[in-house]
Amino acid sequence: MKRSSLVVATLLLAGVVAGARAQSNVTESHPTLTLEGAKRVAAAAVAEAVRLGAPGGALAVVDDGGHLLYLERLDHTFPAAAVVAMEKARTAAQFRRPTSAFEEAIKNGRTSLVAVSVMTPLQGGVPVVVNGVVVGAIGVSGAASAQQDDDIAKAAVAAWDKLTAAR
Repeated sequence: MKRSSLVVATLLLAGVVAGARAQSNVTESHPTLTLEGAKRVAAAAVAEAVRLGAPGGALAVVDDGGHLLYLERLDHTFPAAAVVAMEKARTAAQFRRPTSAFEEAIKNGRTSLVAVSVMTPLQGGVPVVVNGVVVGAIGVSGAASAQQDDDIAKAAVAAWDKLTAAR
């Protein structure tokens, strides 16, 4: 091989290695909530709703961007419960915090939050977290009270936490 060909080959190889290193700086991996995971979160919520004797309700599980993965409406729930549950879940996922924090802030005088049109500040939306990363959220609407919506969502996430900790 000629010296000039060897130099070119070496430079090309160096460029490929440098490009691979640079590319690792422009993407990252993080956990993702799957459809199966969403169904497990919802099943935990249904179990808690049954345990509490909730008269109905809707449960929505979304991914980390707030996009619907799974929706379940229990018998005897009001028609708008599904939409409200989805909006609670979306808010919890996109803002990376429970929706009860927004409801509490508004109750404490931060009324300007009601102007944020992409937020549903009603308790009952709770993020689903894996290794400190929000991978989705659950929203519950239509139980016996707003507090029961929140309790069911929290119980579902607690069950999820136990499931993922065992792995």
